[in-house]
Amino acid sequence: MSAGLDKALSTAQLNGLPLRNRLLKAATFEGKSPGGVPSDDLVEFHRRLGEGGIGMTTLAYCGAEADGRVFEKMLYMHEGIHRELAALIATVKATGAAVSGQLAHCGNFSKNREFQGRRPLGPSAQFSPIGLSAGMPIAGAMSAQDMNTLVNNYATAASFMREVGFDAIEIHFGHGYALSQFISPLTNRRSDEYGGSLNNRMRLPLRVLTAVREAVGDSFPLLGKISMADGKRGGIRPADAVEVAALLDAGGIDAIIPSTGTSSMNPMLMFRGQSMAVGLLEQTQNPLARLGLRMMGSRLFREYPYQPLYLLEDAQRVRDRVQCAVAYIGGCCNAEDIDRVMTAGFDFIQLGRALIYDPDMPKNLAAKVDYRNGCSHCNRCTALIEAPGGIRCVELLPQG
Repeated sequence: MSAGLDKALSTAQLNGLPLRNRLLKAATFEGKSPGGVPSDDLVEFHRRLGEGGIGMTTLAYCGAEADGRVFEKMLYMHEGIHRELAALIATVKATGAAVSGQLAHCGNFSKNREFQGRRPLGPSAQFSPIGLSAGMPIAGAMSAQDMNTLVNNYATAASFMREVGFDAIEIHFGHGYALSQFISPLTNRRSDEYGGSLNNRMRLPLRVLTAVREAVGDSFPLLGKISMADGKRGGIRPADAVEVAALLDAGGIDAIIPSTGTSSMNPMLMFRGQSMAVGLLEQTQNPLARLGLRMMGSRLFREYPYQPLYLLEDAQRVRDRVQCAVAYIGGCCNAEDIDRVMTAGFDFIQLGRALIYDPDMPKNLAAKVDYRNGCSHCNRCTALIEAPGGIRCVELLPQG
């Protein structure tokens, strides 16, 4: 076994949390929470990953409040799901895996038909294409009080997550969600102390990090996912992301996950491979929506060829800049890839589609030094988050 692979499969710690290996399940919203409640299918999904040997799995999406969801079937952190969530976490921990929760807020990126406020809010007022279908075409700008409320809601949610049994929290600073909206100059056009320079645009995300840290304590592991690029002209670039990572590092984060892309503007930048439009066409029944996908799919979902370790070069710049741990994500599908990432000095590896295809990947890596994952990167699993039953690998299971 190579030194890098041996390192990946060895025990590790994250701010004192013992992990049986350095392989982490990435937060991929599974669409298995009907009514905003964890289902038996969601429990089984993460239990199966634990049985497969993952060091820590990540439950997504954990909304900081009810209005922090993109749509209704997403979880948000409140006492009403305490019993179900605690049972899920206990079941997964019984397999030997740790459990992290991805704490997030959609900001202005919402089509939640159960929205309780007047309209979704982000850093700046703007048109919201995703909200149009839910009758919320215009997102508003947060006031100072709105931002204070947001920070408090993150802290309250984090406290609940620790109480209910999570081992760690991954704060979502990327992919076009609320905190990312403040970081990106494309969505943050404020002229006050929360807009303009990168330091100003990071002011609210850093307030959230501080509030979450105070809520959970110094010894509780906190990870942060960032986007290294928005994938649209005028947005965040890798050089900016290095400084974002440095500010989070100085702010007390324990580990950074340098991802890329935005769910709202360029989702394919983070996935690579076949366009998501193919899977969406398979799932969409509405004739007008199908017509729109046929006409605009290539523009809405740009196609980027899949390459192994497609984020390694940019992620290495983050690794070289910060003192905290860094978890690599992006195109790690075989033993050779994992060896290369570990040899490059990364502390952990997050895996997404590869584990959806093969939940036994950690065990199989230990058993086969030449292991190769069979995921074809067709991205049809990503189109199932709103479908009955949620995501699955369509190459392994019949479509239902």
